[in-house]
Amino acid sequence: MTAPVRIAVAGLGTVGAAAVGILRSSRELVAARCGRPVDVVAVSARDRNRSRGVDLSGCAWYDDAAAMAAEADVEIVLELIGGEDGIARAVCERATAAGRHVVTANKALLAHRGRELALAAEETGAVIACEAAVAGGVPVVKALREGFAGNRISRVYGILNGTCNYILSTMRQTGRGFDEVLAEAQRLGYAEADPGFDIDGIDTAHKLAVLAAIAFGCEIDFSGIHVEGIRQVTADDIGYAEELGYRIKLLGIASDTGDGIEQRVHPCMVPVDAPLAHVEGVFNAVVAEGDAAGIGMLEGRGAGAGPTASAVVADVIDIVRGARLPLFTVPVSQLRPARTVPIDRRTGPYYVRLTVVDRPGVIADISAALRDEQVSVESLIQRARAPEDAVPVVLTLHETREDAVQRALARIAAIDMVVKPPCMIRMESP
Repeated sequence: MTAPVRIAVAGLGTVGAAAVGILRSSRELVAARCGRPVDVVAVSARDRNRSRGVDLSGCAWYDDAAAMAAEADVEIVLELIGGEDGIARAVCERATAAGRHVVTANKALLAHRGRELALAAEETGAVIACEAAVAGGVPVVKALREGFAGNRISRVYGILNGTCNYILSTMRQTGRGFDEVLAEAQRLGYAEADPGFDIDGIDTAHKLAVLAAIAFGCEIDFSGIHVEGIRQVTADDIGYAEELGYRIKLLGIASDTGDGIEQRVHPCMVPVDAPLAHVEGVFNAVVAEGDAAGIGMLEGRGAGAGPTASAVVADVIDIVRGARLPLFTVPVSQLRPARTVPIDRRTGPYYVRLTVVDRPGVIADISAALRDEQVSVESLIQRARAPEDAVPVVLTLHETREDAVQRALARIAAIDMVVKPPCMIRMESP
């Protein structure tokens, strides 16, 4: 009988425990799909006494996860600790230095340290697999590296954070405000006690950096990503979007423009007839555009113990089968240099919401600021008349360059009768 493949697991949180559970409870199925049995033989976590609801009998326990990665008699190390540095990085470095393959769900580590980790793995013939790092159980990494292998990918984009998608979907469905829905998401466990990582767009940016490197065979450039979150999106914006035939989604968008890679994360107005507009709740969806295959979209649960652990186990099976793909599609020496196209060169239509004192001349002043920057108005919504009170004015702008829009909004914000900073949301047609 073929000897089992031996695995060490660093991190026994919800994902780590779920991965061990799948590998043990589905041992025969995994063995049939691998061609060899797979055994978890070593584990490491901060508290060895806490119950994790999974059988750990027969596993050697290491208090030091990095020492386990270097010393345990294993072929594959699962890094399921998280964090862009520290012990997670040490686990990956020491495992690959010893020629051990690594499976990780750590998008932050890859976004900040991916190039150096990939290079270290190549030097010893180790593999770093990361399906679980992006979109949970949605096999987007496999789709880009294998399904689209014969394509030049021009754009990859999508809904990459379930917390934000849940908040925006619930605001639309209930009419409630951002703060109230965020609190509900925290009670339900969809948002962390400190939700900034999600709602400020950082989590989406980490995932987008990984997707862009895989899709375009380019070096990671996390610092080049334009990042905005959803804190400024109001129930009024969502209502106006519906009226205009759009829905608001937080998207991560990466495009190969020919002049460089455009990478941006921000709320977008998506046409209501676009497939992404109907991805609701905690679901994720990723769209890739290839020159031969055309447009392909994958949708599913983007987080949670089960979906993420499923992706981890899928990577284990691929490695045992003999898959030896570079982390970012091509060897590090062949990665294109990172050349980022700044957001101010983005061209497209825009939604703008202003809060103004409804007095004669305010619309003329706004129009003059737009005219001077050669920004054209497509539509204007102003229903209420209240000369002494502030009222909303909603504009949609024809396709134009971002830098011109930003200059116009800066001038508009300086108008005395504009009493709050303008709210701008980019309109996309995916």
